[in-house]
Amino acid sequence: MTSIKNRLLRWVFRMHGVTGLITGIFLILLGLSGSALVFMEELDHYTNRHLFQVKETAAKMSLDTIYHRITAQYPRLSGIAWLNPQAAPTEAYNYRLYLNDSKIHTYDLAVLTIDPYTGRIIREGRYDQWQSGFMQWLFQFHFSFHFGMPGTLLTAVLGITMLISILTGVLIYRKQVWKVLCFKKPIRWHNRRMLSSDLHRIVGIWSLLFNAVIFFTGFWLNLFAFDSSAWHSKMQVNPPNRADVLSIDSLYKKASHALPQLKVHSVYMPTQPGRGFAIRGSLPGDNPFFGQASSVTLDVKSGAVEAIKESDKLDFSEKLRTLVLPLHAGSFGGLPIRILYVFIGLTPGLLSITGFLLYLKRTNKQRKS
Repeated sequence: MTSIKNRLLRWVFRMHGVTGLITGIFLILLGLSGSALVFMEELDHYTNRHLFQVKETAAKMSLDTIYHRITAQYPRLSGIAWLNPQAAPTEAYNYRLYLNDSKIHTYDLAVLTIDPYTGRIIREGRYDQWQSGFMQWLFQFHFSFHFGMPGTLLTAVLGITMLISILTGVLIYRKQVWKVLCFKKPIRWHNRRMLSSDLHRIVGIWSLLFNAVIFFTGFWLNLFAFDSSAWHSKMQVNPPNRADVLSIDSLYKKASHALPQLKVHSVYMPTQPGRGFAIRGSLPGDNPFFGQASSVTLDVKSGAVEAIKESDKLDFSEKLRTLVLPLHAGSFGGLPIRILYVFIGLTPGLLSITGFLLYLKRTNKQRKS
């Protein structure tokens, strides 16, 4: 029995090392980019503050005018998302455009920042182009490595391998978890031989739960990469934008009246058949864990209300789905939680480095033996 247990532990140890070594460099990149993306909106506004400031004049352009300008310039869109409907009077409008160039190795997101008073395009570009802004470039890199559907699939697989690494790590350090959490296993900073081992163990245990949550939710967000239909749709050029859309201004007004207490965080404007106009945001008293789960969806041809969703009235499965993004991004809490997520994002890289150092030390020891 002892022999079987020892063989099993050796297998677990080997699996822990293999998954860590294979994913090491990717985990460093995902961790660093994820930490920065916790404050994506704030950093984008700060680094491009000269772009977002506009001069307030008599009246803003209508949403219809902006919508038709965008669809005329991009005649085969998958959709348009208005990202800052709560913009201040002196702030430019920011849009995310969903494109499709039929190439499987590209992920087609674009940004368009526009002066709502003059219609002047301030910023324009695909997320894989530097002119779109560093945070947009980093956002797409984080979930696809700028390699389209194959890159998205890779990040999903990395989520699985990291979960395996976490599980095997728990089995390896199972007898030390409580001691570490009770501060009975301090880091021996003065001992160079043991420093990497102590850091790997202590950082791994303290970040265990958060990393398990972050990597599982990251895997879940990219789960569509395992769907063959998603790959097939990426290889098809979008048909021309639909023309039978009611006034965007009237749709926005009607949707807002349908749920007047909704604080709107984003607006989706469809450009293809089968998709509705939608506003999404939060209601007073909404649980922050459910993110922007409250929404109103309208039919773009008739203006009829198709669905009204309030986060506290969602069924159990819908609530679980809405939990994924806030848990992954740390947006369910205030500033302290977001700062914590920044540091948690750095731990996979640190674990990869210390794990690699332990691998080198073990390899050298075996050679000497």
